[in-house]
Amino acid sequence: MGRIGPPVFVVLWSSAFIAGVIGTGAAPPLLLTACRFALAGVLLALIALVTKAKWPRGKELAHVAVVGLLMQAVQFGAFYSAIGLGLPGGVVALVQGLNPIVIALFAAGVLHERITRDQWVGFGIGGAGVLLAVSDRLGSSLGAVLLCVVGLLGLSLGTVYQKAFTPEADVRSSTAVHVLVAAPVVGVASLVLETPRVTDWAAFGGVLAWIVLVNSVGTYLLLNTMLRKEAASKVGTLFFLTPAVTALLAWLVLGQTLSGRAVVGLALGGVGVLLATVRRPAPASTGGRERARRATPVPAPPRSADRPSPALPCSATADGSTR
Repeated sequence: MGRIGPPVFVVLWSSAFIAGVIGTGAAPPLLLTACRFALAGVLLALIALVTKAKWPRGKELAHVAVVGLLMQAVQFGAFYSAIGLGLPGGVVALVQGLNPIVIALFAAGVLHERITRDQWVGFGIGGAGVLLAVSDRLGSSLGAVLLCVVGLLGLSLGTVYQKAFTPEADVRSSTAVHVLVAAPVVGVASLVLETPRVTDWAAFGGVLAWIVLVNSVGTYLLLNTMLRKEAASKVGTLFFLTPAVTALLAWLVLGQTLSGRAVVGLALGGVGVLLATVRRPAPASTGGRERARRATPVPAPPRSADRPSPALPCSATADGSTR
């Protein structure tokens, strides 16, 4: 994937927010989520069987199931419900933009990943931008915003948990387990909390096809692949870009716009991404090289958490757009 992977991931991930807005207008949010998981689970299981992927067993299977509940059931159930309550999808994407900060905090404490000073500054500016963009929604849609926070925690905790406890799990089979475990949980929640019915079968079918084939399969396999090769905190910075891309897609597809405050917040988020991801060049001068050589500690043997993981299953994240 190289340089192509991150921008493709951001666009596909952002498209899920647009699909979520359309889908929750055609059916209750938890019903849409449960159908998504069920269909995606069958498809991913077939892919894993055909490609002879190794399935998790015993304690590893239990850890993979926990990741699925966090990243699928908690995240999508909360985000879709927030959209169903009327919160614009673009605002949901902005709340999800705090994901890099939450991941960095958990990754530093659990995975012992080193966060540089520039990254912390970038996280701070990006997080401030997200908070500015959602501040005008806190009074009128507090319940929906709290649901977004629950979804954010599900995504962030699930990302770090899978990095810490399922480093050897196969991406194909583990992602199948994620959605298969989440499907009945969200399905029961739909029966208890909603009146399951579809009001627009054409829109429901089109959205379901997109979020199953593109988002549940393609996007998450791509996310897992990037997590396998990069630190969780670095991959997390990509989520700072999803609000801006979501806003652009919402304008192109749905004709929706953001307030001036939200636009400023998006701009700050972009600055945060640059500061968090751009690497400083090594000192070029002789004196600089000598000072850098003396200041650089002898590398310690790599910890297990720092070694590249061969496979890291991940799952979903929000869906929405601006109204």
